[in-house]
Amino acid sequence: MVKLTMLARVADGLPLAEGLDSDRGLDLEQYKQQAKTLFKKLSQGPPPPSRMSYESGPYFLHYMIEQGVCYLTLSDRGYPKKLAYQYLEDLQKEFNTQNGSQVETVARPYAFIKFDTFIQRTKKLYLDTRTQRNLNKLSEDLHDIQSVMTRNIQDILGQGERIEHVSSMSQTLANETRKYSSKAKDLSRQALIQKYLPIVIVLGFVLILLFLRFYVFAGRKK
Repeated sequence: MVKLTMLARVADGLPLAEGLDSDRGLDLEQYKQQAKTLFKKLSQGPPPPSRMSYESGPYFLHYMIEQGVCYLTLSDRGYPKKLAYQYLEDLQKEFNTQNGSQVETVARPYAFIKFDTFIQRTKKLYLDTRTQRNLNKLSEDLHDIQSVMTRNIQDILGQGERIEHVSSMSQTLANETRKYSSKAKDLSRQALIQKYLPIVIVLGFVLILLFLRFYVFAGRKK
């Protein structure tokens, strides 16, 4: 069955709407974070596939992209892919009718949170795969559903982790470079002090002697 639904703008990954959890006992935070990471990745690099499915533990993340919006749902592994994509297509048609003209101009996250009402209503229609309605949909030849690729979500998360690791290493290297540069300056100053301190001491001693000679002894002669 469908567990989670999220919509985001492809251009920058901005969340637009979310189907609020109907099963309060189910912790889906991990999968929400995976979905947000996926949205961010889709907004970077070359244009992504219009449809893709990702394995994630006991679930699948299915998404479709239409007119600059990514529609994503999380479903059980055994839930038919055809129904998942039919569900997303139903959401896409209604969302585009209601809000399509505003997608490019919104600036705040979840600007269309009221769309949750339609998400919940539509999700109920797809809960039971054995209803006649859903059996009929399973028998339909859904557009390009057989060609939808399936990957593991770790392929995406792993890329992010590697990028973050490289970034972290670069930052650490920069910090260490600054530390060594600072230490090198300190050592240079210490070397200069050790080199010239004896000369300064000798000169100071000579100046003291000259002072004593010309002022102290000269005063006594008078």
